[in-house]
Amino acid sequence: MANAPVGSKSNPSQFDILSKLADDEPYFVIRANDPLSSALVELHAYIGAGQAGAAHNKLAEIMALTSAKAPRPASSPKYRETFAISLAMEQWRETHSDD
Repeated sequence: MANAPVGSKSNPSQFDILSKLADDEPYFVIRANDPLSSALVELHAYIGAGQAGAAHNKLAEIMALTSAKAPRPASSPKYRETFAISLAMEQWRETHSDD
């Protein structure tokens, strides 16, 4: 069997945080089988690195990928839960700012 790719369950990234999560800390996982996964992760990296131009270009690419047909309807329960997780993350940071 070939080596598992970096960032996988069998070969976690050196920056993997799953084992470091607080019991009450919300998290969100983007899996490789999501058609937008690689572009979203790349966008996150560009934003984190302060590369606004590259981030803008990647966001335009994502928008183009989804302009004809979104991966799932906006009414999807999965999307509603994603927004709930986002809000929970924001609230968690506000209450754990001294950690």
